[in-house]
Amino acid sequence: MQIAIVTVSDRASRGQYEDLSGPAIEEWLREVVTSPYEIVKRIIPDGVASVRDTLIALCDESQVDLILTTGGTGPAPRDETPEAMREVLVKELPGFGEQLRRASLEQTPTAILSRQTAGTRGKTLIINLPGKPSSIRFSLDTIFAAVPYCLDLIGAGRIETDPARIKAFRPAS
Repeated sequence: MQIAIVTVSDRASRGQYEDLSGPAIEEWLREVVTSPYEIVKRIIPDGVASVRDTLIALCDESQVDLILTTGGTGPAPRDETPEAMREVLVKELPGFGEQLRRASLEQTPTAILSRQTAGTRGKTLIINLPGKPSSIRFSLDTIFAAVPYCLDLIGAGRIETDPARIKAFRPAS
């Protein structure tokens, strides 16, 4: 099982500030995922081409099972992660973004500005998360129960979670 964490940020990719979002995802995974996995990390600039090319390489060449992106999902001119996702995904799974926005609206009225989405390419599930480290834990808590079963359905690696933190949903056989 390989999980890629892709931080999308012009400034972090240039070393102008420390990436805090990627490490927040990694910390959350260490607390919740109990099955063995390997982390692949990328810090890339904003933009359709950089995000698209990185995601395609991780899916098609590295064949990672799960990609969690952080950043680039707002309305600012350089926020183009969803546009890149449209060029990468074979199947969009809009329920992830819908659930993230719905749950986030309980926290902040600006959640409606988020353009997070998710989908699959081959045997890889890709989920866009917000760029704010404090929102990452909340976001993953909100949607991750569905991730293990989705990975099962697409033929990706199996992932197990600590049921005391996130009870993975898998229908009874």
